[in-house]
Amino acid sequence: MKDVLGFSFFLLLIVFFSCGGAGNEISDETEEKYNTVLFLADRNATYETKALYSNLWEIQKNGFMFGHHDDLWYGRKWYNEKGRSDTKDICGDYPAVFSVDLGAVMDDRSLSENGIKENAIRKRVIVESYDRGEVITACIHINNPLTEGDSWDNSRNDVVKEILNEGGSTNAKYKVWLDRLAAFALQLRGSDGKLIPVIFRPYHEHTQNWSWWGRTCTTEKEYVHLWQYTINYLKDTKGVHSFIYAISPQMDSPKSKEEFLYRWPGNEYVDFIGMDCYHGLNPVTFSINLSVLSKLSNELKKPCGVTETGVEGLLDSNGKPYTRYWTEQILIPSVRQTVSMIVMWRNKFDPNEEGHHFYSVFEGHPSASNFNAMYSHPGTYFSKDLPNMYKMAQEVTVQGH
Repeated sequence: MKDVLGFSFFLLLIVFFSCGGAGNEISDETEEKYNTVLFLADRNATYETKALYSNLWEIQKNGFMFGHHDDLWYGRKWYNEKGRSDTKDICGDYPAVFSVDLGAVMDDRSLSENGIKENAIRKRVIVESYDRGEVITACIHINNPLTEGDSWDNSRNDVVKEILNEGGSTNAKYKVWLDRLAAFALQLRGSDGKLIPVIFRPYHEHTQNWSWWGRTCTTEKEYVHLWQYTINYLKDTKGVHSFIYAISPQMDSPKSKEEFLYRWPGNEYVDFIGMDCYHGLNPVTFSINLSVLSKLSNELKKPCGVTETGVEGLLDSNGKPYTRYWTEQILIPSVRQTVSMIVMWRNKFDPNEEGHHFYSVFEGHPSASNFNAMYSHPGTYFSKDLPNMYKMAQEVTVQGH
């Protein structure tokens, strides 16, 4: 059982919310008193996938799961040390959510000697995370299949058009890439022999311009068609039934419900409402967007979460280490919201500490004690706090569309 933070911290929370901090109190009228029915895009989803989905819905009523991208693969000062984690180095516990990138599983990076080695590591750490009962999410920084550039190659606005040109060379290449992803997913089994569920969030941050699938390189119709084509191919053609499909627009400033639904592929094609929120040192913006996200989740009956966030280098407004970052920028804005997870972006392996590309705590960082204060809060979930995420939650039914 976690220790509750001291009275002074709770007094700070009271002051924050009494001054207008955005919260999302669930009224008596919206509390579920009866069995809740949720719907997945895949009517043939595995039991474990349905169970995870039910628990994502339930856990967000009580707090949020802390997550970190690539936390089990490498950290600020170490690389590929089995069982290690920057998070665990600080609090003695693993993140509840492990985020990975499967782009290099799909495109031709997977064929290189280094790609083969790295994908073996990806598989190992995913299995280890699942075996501990944690939750896995995956984005794809997939290369540009038309130009052979990377994800950030937005030099052409006809990439998606060519992908969707059935029978064309780019379409054929894209199918090969999806075949590789499917093969990887169908090989992901825990020590219990079960397929490992993954919250899969393709084509993230589509509200931005940086990628070849972003708003300046695609039309709304093309993006929606790409999303639907990908989901249909994976579940119907390749038989992948262990994915929960998550959309994750980037919301860095205060946004409305309509902006969250930008280029929405349809309720029957989205299972999880994510948000990548790089809002800097602006907890009010974070709180506002968390509130919109929470309300949209309740309205659409789809679990939600912050799929990426953080401040590069964990620096305050004066460019110095932000020692109270975790309570002031993450914990306080999230109190009384209903989001299942908050996932920090990665800590780049940089043993000589020559740069500042890190978004979470690590051994020796000045915010470590503040991180442990967040860890101790009863509203945060880490690995040891989780219920059995792969057993169906009570009073929740999950069906297929």
